[in-house]
Amino acid sequence: ASENGKELRLRQQYFLASASLQDVLRAWVLVHGSNFDNFADKNFFQLNDTHPTCAVPELMRLLMDEHGLSWERAWSIVRRCVAYTNHTLLPEALERWPVRMFGRLLPRLLEIVREINARFLAEVARRWPGDSGRQRHMSIIEEGFDPQIRMAYLAVVASASVNGVAELHSRLLQQHLFHDFYQLWPEKFNNKTNGVTPRRWLAWSNPGLSSLITRTIGDGWIADLSQLRNLAPHADNPAFRAEWRAVKQANKGRLADMVERDCGIKFDVNALFDVQVKRIHEYKRQLLNVLHVIHLYDRIKRGDTGDWTPRCVLIGGKAAPGYAMAKRIIKLACAVARTIAEDPATNGLLKLAFLPDYRVSAMEVICPGTDLSEQISTAGKEASGTGNMKFMMNGALTIGTLDGANIEIREEAGAENFFLFGLTAEEVEAKRGHYDPEALIAADEELGRVMNLLASGHFNLFEPGIFDYIVQAVTSPHDPWLTAA
Repeated sequence: ASENGKELRLRQQYFLASASLQDVLRAWVLVHGSNFDNFADKNFFQLNDTHPTCAVPELMRLLMDEHGLSWERAWSIVRRCVAYTNHTLLPEALERWPVRMFGRLLPRLLEIVREINARFLAEVARRWPGDSGRQRHMSIIEEGFDPQIRMAYLAVVASASVNGVAELHSRLLQQHLFHDFYQLWPEKFNNKTNGVTPRRWLAWSNPGLSSLITRTIGDGWIADLSQLRNLAPHADNPAFRAEWRAVKQANKGRLADMVERDCGIKFDVNALFDVQVKRIHEYKRQLLNVLHVIHLYDRIKRGDTGDWTPRCVLIGGKAAPGYAMAKRIIKLACAVARTIAEDPATNGLLKLAFLPDYRVSAMEVICPGTDLSEQISTAGKEASGTGNMKFMMNGALTIGTLDGANIEIREEAGAENFFLFGLTAEEVEAKRGHYDPEALIAADEELGRVMNLLASGHFNLFEPGIFDYIVQAVTSPHDPWLTAA
């Protein structure tokens, strides 16, 4: 089934890329006939991640086979009108297609990819004579038992411009993932930090706050977000603060209604709404968040509630169908949520809910009602993030690591408005190879108590052993996400 699924995905990618290119070429030929001299000045194709990279050999095929251009003419056009945005540093997320499958479905495109690669490797050989190791690991086709086409490499080779989606991410692309390509073509690489539109993520999804802002500073902020700085003087105005607070409480009420409807758990609008919504992935560390909730639960059970702020924690997101660990983490979040809900000792102090079917329309209710935004990825793993921007724009404060666009958000919002924790990307790399989570857990009484509760089966009394794998992951010296640290 998985092989059929892969094949379907490749068919879809090819179909959509080819249809788009043929559409553009048809429009061009209607006006310019067979003259492609300034085609690259008037058309540009942005590869949004590796998924549309079939467009590179397909554009070559169309220009040569359908429109009669020579290889050299076609390639000079392609290299001026294609650019690549990389969205992830995780190697497993960069597409690779088995040569056998690609050749069976797209035999002409495979011929073209092989020719692009041969000419590219000749360029590598000229730059680094005799360095066969470098040729091998820069090759678009990874040789071996089952040769694979590395679509990210094809995208880099063909593109006029290659960008990451936050300053840190773009730097790490140059230093690690595409380092050889950066050495060959440093001028290609640049950064474009992701953005989200205030029209949807503030004006539309938070009408109460956006109308307050517009009444206070005019509506220019919708098209020019920097105008939000004009709110700063009003922060000391008691009337403005009271209105701001009323809007936030109303938004929290709307979110609480959704949580009660979808999760059956009542959130109190006077509690701190602590929210983490995003794809479920080990690098995004929903697990770390759940461990923190277990720690809060443990404090309540020990009577350590002297300086307590009532807290309602919401976690939401989808797991990929085959990602077993992500599904275990959802299972754990739901189990901890149930334990807390069934324990009268937690009443008025702590709630946890896992929101099913996380989606855009849910986020439009969630981000206006959030007090604390969780952006706690292992530093160096989150390319950018956009939820972090949506929350911050709606007046939530961020707790986070120095990762992705958190870094630029912190610079814009001011370090005093950001709860920073965790290792930096450099410290994460330095830990690799001599990481000892068992020692960290043994040295930290509170973390030790959390791990004991988890390992004892307290949250899975009737399903023994189901969270053993999670305990092993956190205590493994090879944990790439450094959760215990």
